[in-house]
Amino acid sequence: MTDVQGTAVDIPTEDGVADAYLVHPADGRPRPAVLLYQDAYGLRPQLRSMADRLAAAGYTVLVPNVFYRSGRAPLLDLPEFIDPGGDPTIWERLGPVMSALTPDLVRRDAGAYLRWLADSPRAAAGPVALTGYCMGARLVLWTAAAYPDRVAAGAGFHGGRLVTDESDSPHLGAPRVTAELYFGHADEDPSLTPEDIARFEAALTDAGVRHTCEVYPGAKHGYTQADTPAYDRAADERHWGALLALLERTF
Repeated sequence: MTDVQGTAVDIPTEDGVADAYLVHPADGRPRPAVLLYQDAYGLRPQLRSMADRLAAAGYTVLVPNVFYRSGRAPLLDLPEFIDPGGDPTIWERLGPVMSALTPDLVRRDAGAYLRWLADSPRAAAGPVALTGYCMGARLVLWTAAAYPDRVAAGAGFHGGRLVTDESDSPHLGAPRVTAELYFGHADEDPSLTPEDIARFEAALTDAGVRHTCEVYPGAKHGYTQADTPAYDRAADERHWGALLALLERTF
């Protein structure tokens, strides 16, 4: 694996400044860029570790704190091992922050992240790839639909609420997506039912989006996050294989 260099960066947005983590191969040469969208627990050591692994495979990775309007990361004083079952106040505190991040704000912020990457000497010229986890999978879809000329590929893992009956449901952006998409669904995920999965894939198919959707047997919502009880090593390694294969096809 390649040695990597990570650093904290600030990204100007229309609404302030988003703190973020940038990591890239230590040789400093421009590499294909990947925008990594967080889960609800936010920018923390686990996500930095995941970004480091991506960078070691040859990519420049940006992980923004998408909750920056509520404060710099870490937004909450979370333990090293995050168990919301043992501390229900975690979701009580996170709920309002998540609700405040509307699809319109996601799209506006995504433009800032993409512009920052386009100007970064560490990012190679051309389109970028996206990957997102839990709520981050929704952000992947909204970003890919809003900036089709800037996004070449997008991946989402154990994403919840990809299909809703609301007017801004993520799946409704499928006709505007030109990127290749990969989604690894959790088998045991109350936020994405089998019926939702069928509607989601039908939307992608009907829109002519190049895509692969797979259900990971026995995996729970959050299966890639090693600092939570949902972690599933086998499912996580499968996720890495699928993500890296997508990036290799893209770049």
